[in-house]
Amino acid sequence: MSFNIKTFVHAGALIPGGFTGLSLLLQQICLRFGNFKLPFSVPLYILNAVPAAVCFKFIGKKFTLYSVLAIVVTGLLADSMPSMFIEFIQLHDTLLSAVFGGAINALSIALCLYADATSGGTDFIAIFISERYHKDAWNYIFMGNCIILAVAGFLFGLDKALYSIIFQFTTTVSLEVLYRNYQQRTLLIITNKPDLIFSVINEKTHHGATCFEGFGSYEKKSRMLLYSVVTATQVKHLISAIKKIDEEAFINVLKTDHLNGRFYQRPFD
Repeated sequence: MSFNIKTFVHAGALIPGGFTGLSLLLQQICLRFGNFKLPFSVPLYILNAVPAAVCFKFIGKKFTLYSVLAIVVTGLLADSMPSMFIEFIQLHDTLLSAVFGGAINALSIALCLYADATSGGTDFIAIFISERYHKDAWNYIFMGNCIILAVAGFLFGLDKALYSIIFQFTTTVSLEVLYRNYQQRTLLIITNKPDLIFSVINEKTHHGATCFEGFGSYEKKSRMLLYSVVTATQVKHLISAIKKIDEEAFINVLKTDHLNGRFYQRPFD
């Protein structure tokens, strides 16, 4: 993430979303209007302090400490990494900076998520609101990012703000491909061994299932239908385990866009 900031983000004068983007914006404002270079780590640490403290108390200590470690290292490296990387890459196309910078940003965020942490910033706020109040905070975060981009566009030119939107869009699309633990899939399983298959689902995913009795029109035989919702990353291994129990099981996997009700989430700690 620090390498990305020192190369693609700086080369394109882009403003990422969240507290990282706000820290870079404050850094640019101090340099342009105050004629002094504000260290990137200073606003980054200050902005993350309160959300990190709240998550430490209410979400999980291990999760928060890992996230704070990522934030601290990112700030230190972004301030100490030499600017020669910008000259080495020599990207003069802002669009290329936005696209490839967004992809690398998504990769860095995904690495944090796979380590059961976050890159900090607005992720702290979104996770706290989601876990504490079971509400989606991304609309408010999106509004905050729009305000940041509007200020950046007013002060430094509309083109930089528009390229930053491409950067954020690329990050979002790439992250959906790289990290799927927050995505759900619905499984419709037609089988003659519902009890054994339910045991596998519960053992491997900690999710439940609902069983329906049906009738197979083709073979004129009774069939059982299992309905279950699991995370997207569990589908492949789960199907393989089901096929070992019932090779003739008919499995339909559906993308779940919205889920309302009890759904097991692995605890952060």
